[in-house]
Amino acid sequence: MTITPFRFVLAVCLTALIPLFWFVQVVQERDDARRDRDSAQREAKGLREAARISGEMLAERSAYDLKRTKELNHALDQNDSLQRDVLAGSQRLLINATCPAAVRADSRSAGLADAGPAELAANTRPDYFTLRRELALTKQMVLGLQDQVRICQRANLLNNPPMEQYP
Repeated sequence: MTITPFRFVLAVCLTALIPLFWFVQVVQERDDARRDRDSAQREAKGLREAARISGEMLAERSAYDLKRTKELNHALDQNDSLQRDVLAGSQRLLINATCPAAVRADSRSAGLADAGPAELAANTRPDYFTLRRELALTKQMVLGLQDQVRICQRANLLNNPPMEQYP
C-alpha cells in the first residue's frame, strides 16, 4: 500500500493540529488563572485596606472613649469634693441672686434682716449635687455621641466618596 502525497500532507497537518489545539487550550486556562489570581489579589488588597481602616476607627473610638471617661471621672470627682467641702463647712453654696429689702410698717427697722449672700437651703443641697452629677454625665454622653458621629461620617466618606458635580 502506497501513501499518496495528498494523504501524507493531510496526515501531517492533522497530527500538527492536535498539539496546536492542546496548546491553545493550555494558554486559555493560563489566562483564566491569571485573571482569577489578579482578582483575588485586588480583593485581598481591598480587605486589608478595610481592616486597616476599621482598626484605625476602633483605635480612634477607644481614644475618644478614654478621653471622655477621664473627663467624666474628673468632673464627678470635683463634684464629690465640692459636696464634701460643703458638708464639712469649708465652702458654701452661694446663689447669684439679690434679696430685695423687706418693707415693714416700722420705718426704723426697714432693711435686710441678715445682709449675708443668698445661699441654698440645707435640704436642697443634695439635689444640687445630683443635678451637677447628671449634667456632667449628660455633657460627656453628648460629646461622645458627637465624636461617634464624626467617626461614622468619615467612614461613610471613605466607603462612599462623593460624586463630582458636573456643571
